[in-house]
Amino acid sequence: MIFLFTCKCPNCSSENIRNDYVYSTISNGYKQMLLCRNCSSSFSETRNTFLQCIRTPASKIWKVLKARTEGTSLNATCRIFDIAKNTLLSWERKFSYLYRALSIYSMAHTFIQSVIEGDEFYTKVQKNVPPEESSGWTIVLMDRASRFIWEMSCGKKGRSLFEKAIKTLAELVNQTEDITLLTDGERRYGKILFEICHELLQTGMRGRPRKVLKKGVTVRVKNKGSQAHKKGRKRPKYQTTCPQHPETTSHITDKETHANHVEANNSAMRRKCSAYRRKTNTYAKSETGLQRVLNVYWVVHNFLRVHFTTKEVPAVSLGVIECKTTPESLFSAQYI
Repeated sequence: MIFLFTCKCPNCSSENIRNDYVYSTISNGYKQMLLCRNCSSSFSETRNTFLQCIRTPASKIWKVLKARTEGTSLNATCRIFDIAKNTLLSWERKFSYLYRALSIYSMAHTFIQSVIEGDEFYTKVQKNVPPEESSGWTIVLMDRASRFIWEMSCGKKGRSLFEKAIKTLAELVNQTEDITLLTDGERRYGKILFEICHELLQTGMRGRPRKVLKKGVTVRVKNKGSQAHKKGRKRPKYQTTCPQHPETTSHITDKETHANHVEANNSAMRRKCSAYRRKTNTYAKSETGLQRVLNVYWVVHNFLRVHFTTKEVPAVSLGVIECKTTPESLFSAQYI
């Protein structure tokens, strides 16, 4: 992870720096003071990192955040580890900075082929309202082979939420030669992706050129449930919702058109995140707080936790990083 772990000057963003001297911290051992050769500014190696202005040992911070991603609620975590609620909230907000940096770093890579599964699930936010009015809907876009989660955004189940997720997918399309999106019944994935990632098919014939998906992009939908009670033309069980480029080869069979892996991840989320737990009166206090928890889970799932199916960290399996990283190394990563 050269971009994240290459130390840069916080003033001029130069990498032309040298070691100045070593100083001792209360809980995290010895740290290095650095000197920029360009602007002559002196700064600590923890500047613009997770550990800036933190005196708690990094090992304890990791235990606390790991407990949060294993289903322990906010108040229970504070009681177990004897920390203040505001302290834990500040740690999770800092982890959100890591989420943004790691997301940008992951998007910078080029992939030959990718199969993305998309699905959504919801929880209650602030009060008990019908599902269509809840702002706790979460869209998940996950790579099938590596189980790497590309997008995990929450909000009301409206067009804006789908657009936010599909814009992330559109950036991934530009970095992938052959990409397939698989969903269960929800057609807005394909419709919004078609609006963002379409191109004009020039045939030399008279008339308006036909709009098709970009070359190498495929959208496949599995329509779940019986359609006997529905009026009008019946949709096929497996279908392509968007006009594809004629040179795009579809290598996904009907048997492989499903979102079972991301649905299994959603079930795991209901065990590992207290805000999504069913059969209890569990509510998320706000949409902002729910997204903060999702950002923490995203970092831990993709870069720190070994997946039980692939037996590898998803980022390693996808090829984003070469080997498994440690919590301490992520805590030392600069945000800029």
